Amino acid sequence: MKEADRLGFHMEFIAKGGGFVRIAGAERNAPGLIVGAHADTLGAMVRSVNADGTLRLTPIGGYMMESIENEYCPVHTRDGRAYTGTVLTKKPSVHVWEDAREQKRNEADYVVRIDEPAGSRDDVLRLGIRTGDFISFDARAVFLPNGYIKSRHLDDKAGVAVVFALLEALARTGVRPRRDVTVFISNHEEVGHGAAYLPVDAEEMLAVDMGAVGDDLFCTERDVSICAKDSGGPYDYGMTTRLIGLARRLRLPHAVDIYPRYGSDATAALRAGRNLRAALIGPGVHASHAMERTHEDALRHTYLLLAAYALE
Repeated sequence: MKEADRLGFHMEFIAKGGGFVRIAGAERNAPGLIVGAHADTLGAMVRSVNADGTLRLTPIGGYMMESIENEYCPVHTRDGRAYTGTVLTKKPSVHVWEDAREQKRNEADYVVRIDEPAGSRDDVLRLGIRTGDFISFDARAVFLPNGYIKSRHLDDKAGVAVVFALLEALARTGVRPRRDVTVFISNHEEVGHGAAYLPVDAEEMLAVDMGAVGDDLFCTERDVSICAKDSGGPYDYGMTTRLIGLARRLRLPHAVDIYPRYGSDATAALRAGRNLRAALIGPGVHASHAMERTHEDALRHTYLLLAAYALE
């Protein structure tokens, strides 16, 4: 909201917290476009307090439990306090437990050790920590001189950055899109219903999320990904084809991929029954939902494709 205001845009909010910016188009009655990204990230909640003063956690969003092992994690109480902690297995030392290396890595096998003199459940409760308190993970963001960016939560902070690059360009140049464009930043995408409600009617939605990198995929950390199909089925044929054509015309390094274990805000909107066409693009991100990495080139290429489509 502060960044939108700095750029001269007014951000409004829906009841469940998502923010949106309306940009009036130059032509009346042109079919509207929603550009979506999401600000919520992977995290956890306190599931219960163990007798030894550690916390049992429950994940928020879909990630491998191994990907958060040994991570620093603030615990946020409902009255505004925050306690630092660390995610550990129940047998965190090879010097103590003979089977430490062989233990399972399921949700029930992890605890949060809080950095307070808390050796019992009552000690933890006296700190004000309760079931349902949020647990966040230290992003550990690093911007390298060679352009690589490694951090947690590039899904979808990288996408939000790309969308704000579009807002910055519109503010700086004074260019108006031909049609109405609404930028929508959701805050429930990782749990599946981020764009189930959209604040405006439009004929198209372009989600800006991350592109996955790995086995059976063409995308790299320097490409803009164009997703042809994910767990919700194929994206709109016409929109996807236009995006591919724009990427080729602009000579942008890009990849067209299919993500069967992936869902987006566009997927959520379609499943909620929204009458619109939808497509998905995003910067290539390696090790998604773990210790992620992308490159400035991928953000730049995604921005250029987004701008070309929004101003087409």
